[in-house]
Amino acid sequence: MTTSAKAERHCATPSASMKHATAKQSEVSSTEEPPKVRKTFGRIPHNGRIFVVPQTHDMVSTLLSPSTPKKAIDIFILGVLIFHISLYFTLPTAFRTPILLLLFLFWRTSYNFGLGYLLRAQSKYGQLVYWAKKYGIFDSSQSPTIYSYIRSDIESKVREEVRNGDYKFDKAPIEYNTWLVFRRVVDLILMCDFVSYVVMAMSCAHQPDNEEWYLTLGRWVGGFVLFVFNLWVKLDAHRVVKDYAWYWGDFFFLIDQNLTFDGVYEIAPHPMYSVGYAGYYGISLLAASYTVLGVSLIAHAAQFTFLTAVENPHIEKTYNPPTSRKKSKLHEVRLLDGDIDASASVFNDPCQPLSERPLVQSLDPWNSIHFSSILLAFYLAAITILTPSTCTYQMLFILHALSWRLWHTIGIGTILVGQSNNKSYVRHFLKFGKTREAAWRHWKGVYFVSLSMTHSSFVAAAWKQYQLPQGDDRMVLFRHIVGIMLVALQVWTAFSIHESLGEFGWFYGDFFFDLPSPHLTYSGIYRYFNNPERLIGCAGIWGIVLMASSAPIFLVGLFSHVCALLFLNVVESPHMQKLYGSQIRREAGVAKTIRNAIPPPVADQVRMFQGSVDKIVHETTEFIEELLERSRPRLPKAVIGVVKNTQARFAPARLAIQLLSDNDSVTTKHEAEKYSLDIITAVRRGDSETLTVPYGEPIHVSWKAPLDHSNKDWIGLYKIADNSSREVTSVTSVGRWIAVCKDQYDAKVADHGIIYSNQPDENEPDRVRGEVVFQKEKLFWKNGVYEFRYHHDRKHSILAISQPFEICVEKVGLDDKELRGGAAREIVEKHLLPIVQRCFDEEGLAPVDMDDIFGGSADDICSRRVVYAIREMFGVDLAPSVVKADGNVRRLGWRICNARKVLKFIPLMVRFS
Repeated sequence: MTTSAKAERHCATPSASMKHATAKQSEVSSTEEPPKVRKTFGRIPHNGRIFVVPQTHDMVSTLLSPSTPKKAIDIFILGVLIFHISLYFTLPTAFRTPILLLLFLFWRTSYNFGLGYLLRAQSKYGQLVYWAKKYGIFDSSQSPTIYSYIRSDIESKVREEVRNGDYKFDKAPIEYNTWLVFRRVVDLILMCDFVSYVVMAMSCAHQPDNEEWYLTLGRWVGGFVLFVFNLWVKLDAHRVVKDYAWYWGDFFFLIDQNLTFDGVYEIAPHPMYSVGYAGYYGISLLAASYTVLGVSLIAHAAQFTFLTAVENPHIEKTYNPPTSRKKSKLHEVRLLDGDIDASASVFNDPCQPLSERPLVQSLDPWNSIHFSSILLAFYLAAITILTPSTCTYQMLFILHALSWRLWHTIGIGTILVGQSNNKSYVRHFLKFGKTREAAWRHWKGVYFVSLSMTHSSFVAAAWKQYQLPQGDDRMVLFRHIVGIMLVALQVWTAFSIHESLGEFGWFYGDFFFDLPSPHLTYSGIYRYFNNPERLIGCAGIWGIVLMASSAPIFLVGLFSHVCALLFLNVVESPHMQKLYGSQIRREAGVAKTIRNAIPPPVADQVRMFQGSVDKIVHETTEFIEELLERSRPRLPKAVIGVVKNTQARFAPARLAIQLLSDNDSVTTKHEAEKYSLDIITAVRRGDSETLTVPYGEPIHVSWKAPLDHSNKDWIGLYKIADNSSREVTSVTSVGRWIAVCKDQYDAKVADHGIIYSNQPDENEPDRVRGEVVFQKEKLFWKNGVYEFRYHHDRKHSILAISQPFEICVEKVGLDDKELRGGAAREIVEKHLLPIVQRCFDEEGLAPVDMDDIFGGSADDICSRRVVYAIREMFGVDLAPSVVKADGNVRRLGWRICNARKVLKFIPLMVRFS
C-alpha cells in the first residue's frame, strides 16, 4: 500500500519537470539494436559518468511470479509474509489483534522512520554508498562471501542485460549497485507493511450489531470502490514512474528518460501519498472498525511526515537548486507628486513594499489587521460560549453567519467587480490624495477580516447548534472523524492555494495591479484543479455540517457553498477571462483523467445524454417563443405592455405596466405626421449618422405643429431606453420638460427655455414652428443616448419623437511622455475649463480662466457634475469635496495629471465601461 512519491517531485513545483529535464531525461535508442529496443541511460551526479540502466521489475513480479528465479532473499521475504499470515490463524483471539497491531506499527515505523533515515542520510551525505565502500560489499577481495551472494542476486534480476553485455557487475557504478541492494530492503519493508496491515484489519473486522442493510451495503460498496481506486493509483503510478522513482532511484543517480506525468499524476499532488492511501479507508469501511480507521489515520499522517522530512527536501535539492546570487535591481514606484523624489518609495515587487509583512501564515498581534481579527474572534467566541443555546440565540447566530457570508459574497464581490472594471476601489483612495499602494494595503485588511469573520461566524453558529452525542448514536464517532478530515482538507487546500499564488494572488492582486505581460501558469494545486475552491476548498464547511448534524447548519452550509460558486463564476471567472483570455485552459488534470478513464461506450452515452438535454432546452425555448408570437393578436394590451417592458429591460429599476387607452392615443396617423422635432445644436460624429451633443452644452430644439395644435403641448427629454412604447411615454420627465407656449401651465418652470412659439412657417402655411432650449438643470449630466418627445395637450400621448442623440464627454488621451514632460497639464486645463464653466447653473459664478477661484461658489450639484466629467474625460475619480477644496482649474489639472501617473496602465476606454 505504500510506495515512493518520487514522481511527485516532478510536479510538486512549477519547474520540477523541467528541472528533471536538465538531468538529460531523454530515452536514447541504441544504434546496435533494432529500433524497437530502447535503452535507458543513467548519470552519476557528482562525476557525470554515463551508464546503461538495466530494466528491472516491480516487487510483486519479483516475489510472486513463478517465471522469476528465486534467490535466498526472495525466499526469506516470502517466508516472513507467510509468517505474518499464519499469526492471524494461530494466535489466540484475545492476543491476536494487539500483536498484529504492534506488528504493523513496527513495519510502519521501519518504513517512515527507518527508510526515511537511510534516504535522508543518502541524500545529504551519500551515506549508503559510503557504507558500501567502507564494508566492501562489492569488493571480492574484502568480502568474498557477501560479494558472491550480492552479485548472484543482482545478475539474476537483470539476466538480459548481463547476456548482451550492457550490465557488468564489477564495472557498474557503485551508486547503481548500492541502489539495487537497497531495493531488496525496500521489498521486505513495504511488503510486510502491506500484509501486516491487511491481517490486522481482518483481525479487527466485525459485523456491527443491528446494522441496517443499506448501511452494510454502503460500507461494502464504498470500501470496495476505494480499494479498487487505490489499486489503480498504484498501478498507474508505476506505469508512469517505473522502478526508478518507485524505489527512490534519484537518491543514488539520475536517468536519461522522458517521463510523461499523466493519469494519476494529474489527479492530486503526491498521489502515492495522498489519494494512494484511499485503500486504507476502504479497508476500514469493510472491517467496520474504528480501530482500523484510527490506525489508518496515524499511518497516513506518518507518511506525510516522511514526505515533508525526506522527499520534499531532496526534491528541492535535486530539481530546484538555488540560483546563483545576482545584484538586486530595485523597481522604483514614483509617488503621486511628481515633484517629490521618487526614491522615497522603493519596492522590489510592484504590489508589496519591502517593509510590509505578509498577512497570511504570519500571525502578528501587533499588526492592526491581525489585532482586529483576533479581537473580533475573541468577542465572538466569548458571546458564543457565555450565551445559552436557546432557540432565540441559535437563530441569531444563524442570521449572523448568513450576514457575513452575504457580505463576503456580495460586498467583497462588488468591490472586486468594480475594481476589475474601472479600478473603483483604487479611485476611492485617489479621491482623498492616497496612493494605489495605500488602497492595496487597506483592501488586504478588509478582505482578511471579512474572510476570518465569515468562517468564524459559521463555526460559532455550528457550535450553538451542536449537541452532545447520545449513547445510542453509533455514527457519532464516524461523523466526527470524517468531519475533522474534511476540515483538514480545506485547511490544506487553503495553504496550497496560498503557496501557489502567494500573497499577491491570495488577495486578488491582479485586480489592483496591471502586469506588463499577464501570463497564466498552472502550478501547485492548480495543476490538478482549475478552481480548487469550487469543491475541496469548501470541504471544511461540510465537515462542520457533518459534526454539527443540524438541519439549520446544513442549510447554511449549502448556502455558503452556493455563494462560493457564485463568487467564482460572477467575480473571478470574468476577470480571468478578460485578463488572460486564451491562456485559460478548459479542462483541469482531474477532469481530463476522469474523462480518459471512462470507457468509450459510457462516454458516448454521456455525450448523447448531454446533447439530448441541450436539445430539449433549445426546443422548449423555441416553442415558448413561437407560442407567444402566435398568441400576440389575442393577448390583452396590458399583457403586451408587460412583455415588451420585460424584454426591453430584464432587470429594471422599475417596471412600467402600460395600459393603452383610446384617450391617450392620437386620433389619426395623418395628424401625427404634421408634428416634428429637430435638434439644432447637435452635430454628426464623423461620417456616421449619430448626432452628438457635448457634455453640459445647451441643446436647442425646434418644433413644428399644425395651426390648430393645443397650446398645452409640451416637450420632454428622456433616456431612449426608458420607454419601450413609441405611442405613450410611460415614465416621468423628472423636471426635464418645457411647454411649447408660454403661460399655459401653472408652474413657471414650464416656460424656462422657450425662445419663441407659434411663428408661421413660410414653407408650410398650415403649420407653425417654435424653438426651446434645454440647459442646466433640464439636461442629463451623464453620458448616454437620449431623445425628445412632443406630447399632446398635457397628456403623455406622443405626437413626434426626435432623432436619437448622444450626450458624451470627450475622452482625452494622455500618454506617458506627456505626463512626465509636463505637457499634460496644459492639455488637461484646456479641456477642463469649458466643462467646469458649463457645470455652473449661474454664469456669473463660473470661472473665466484657469486661476479663477470658484471653490466657494460650487455647490454639491456643480461639484458632482465636474467630478463626473473628470472621470469620463481623464479616467480619474475625485470626490466632490476635492473640487471644492482645490477651487480652480489649475489645481484640478495638477491633481488629475498626478493621479493619471498611477493609473497610466489602465486603458481609458475600459476605466468606466
